[in-house]
Amino acid sequence: MVGASSLQPRLLSSFIGDRFIQSQRPLNQLFRCNPGNKHVSMQLSRTFSGLTNLLFNRRDVEKLPNSKRKRLSPEKLSPTRPVPSHIPRPPYITSKTPPGIASGLEVHDEKGIECMRNSGRLAAQVLEYAGTLVKPGIKTDEIDEAVHQMIIDNGAYPSPLGYGGFPKSVCTSVNECICHGIPDFRPLEDGDIINIDVTVYLNGYHGDTSATFFCGDVDDEARKLVEVTKECLDKAISICAPGVEYKKIGKAIHDHADKYRYGVVRMFVGHGVGRVFHADPVVLHYRNNDGGHMVLNQTFTIEPMLTMGSFNPVLWDDNWTVVTEDGSLSAQFEHTILITENGAEILTQC
Repeated sequence: MVGASSLQPRLLSSFIGDRFIQSQRPLNQLFRCNPGNKHVSMQLSRTFSGLTNLLFNRRDVEKLPNSKRKRLSPEKLSPTRPVPSHIPRPPYITSKTPPGIASGLEVHDEKGIECMRNSGRLAAQVLEYAGTLVKPGIKTDEIDEAVHQMIIDNGAYPSPLGYGGFPKSVCTSVNECICHGIPDFRPLEDGDIINIDVTVYLNGYHGDTSATFFCGDVDDEARKLVEVTKECLDKAISICAPGVEYKKIGKAIHDHADKYRYGVVRMFVGHGVGRVFHADPVVLHYRNNDGGHMVLNQTFTIEPMLTMGSFNPVLWDDNWTVVTEDGSLSAQFEHTILITENGAEILTQC
């Protein structure tokens, strides 16, 4: 699951050029979301009002030119699934405090590293299992049900559930959905692609990972987008080591995506993860000049999102689901990594 912010958990920041737009206003005051409306408009100060169309252009949610694929639309949700009372909850569940991004890096001692390995391994196992369920006809709500059950069966808590009001235990982002898709009653169709984003809270530590899967017979263009997105993540991880600047992650991803003329989503980022769900550093996936460098024994995520067309996001009325403004496909991969003396250890793999 992509990071949180001082605003709200949905969007870490809005990026224009090499500057961030930040606000203390709640997200529901920044966006005008009328139930049943096809459009989302962003409410900014006059200084930034001219940027609204650039970031959140209005679009018709029903038509997708030059494609047999229909655009996604909101579907019915099942009731929130219960978690047994004996399973420890993350602090943001019991405190009812809106979560944000925690200051300070997630740096661990030997015990903490072992806990991170355990949570990362479970997250990877859950994601692998979820991927086996992807087939035409299955509902994303059924994937959520299976993920939820596997997580609690292992004594862990599904980190997304209740995070800032998120109603489900996993994010399922289909086709043009960039991220934070809410599992619902829409059956997957032959040719869909779906990102499944799993985070587990086990013994006080979060493990966070995602991957994009093929549903049935997926066309070559979509397969290439998914393949290159995975390559971007791999290239980014390969350059990580103590002392390396975070900005080199964005350059590695952006350079590779440019070779294939794919868009790189700027609005959502990687983040520190460990004892808290979202912490420093903010890991940008595009070229940038931000400062900061990696340190030994820290953990964070890298989670590039690439698009076949526009990388500008449109936020649905549910205040979570984010789709491409032009309906073009989007893919994402994510790992939690540990910075070691020799580079980076991927914690979220089986």
